[in-house]
Amino acid sequence: MNIYDKFNFHKHTFCLFQQVESKVVLDLKLGYKSASGSAYYFTEIGVYRKSNHWGRAANCRWRLITNSGYKNQTESVGFAHWTDFYPNNETEKLFFIAIDEAINEVYFNHKNHPNYTNQLLRNASDTSKRSKEIKIVLQSNLWAKYLVFDDFEEIKRKMLTELSITNESFVNLKKILQHGKK
Repeated sequence: MNIYDKFNFHKHTFCLFQQVESKVVLDLKLGYKSASGSAYYFTEIGVYRKSNHWGRAANCRWRLITNSGYKNQTESVGFAHWTDFYPNNETEKLFFIAIDEAINEVYFNHKNHPNYTNQLLRNASDTSKRSKEIKIVLQSNLWAKYLVFDDFEEIKRKMLTELSITNESFVNLKKILQHGKK
């Protein structure tokens, strides 16, 4: 198991930062400022990151879990404990997908995260591709245009489930759902 700190947290890691009030860093000493303008404030238990960009940061994948009303490209402060960082690379199957249908959101997480309960794992590229397909299903009904069904919500739920638990292609899943083979 990797142990992260201010010297290595920025090297090929995945992390979920929790959004905090910007004022929490006002009295902290700036530890590092990146070329892209992100500011880092180090503590014994973790790091605060003040940035206007989240997601991919160099060789890392850092997501900001927002409180509400967040808009991308808006400067926000996030905090992560050192124990919230996990190893990241582009080839290993490290990520699982979770869907929150109540708010029409799809997100991914690392297999070392406590929420992991044997979900299907994918590499970073496949996770990103599948997340985009899930967003299509969550945000529109155009994907079901030529399907014949009685209950749209039921077929949508089945499609979302299959997209998250299988590697079957989007096109094949539509065919399977149409012909009732699953």
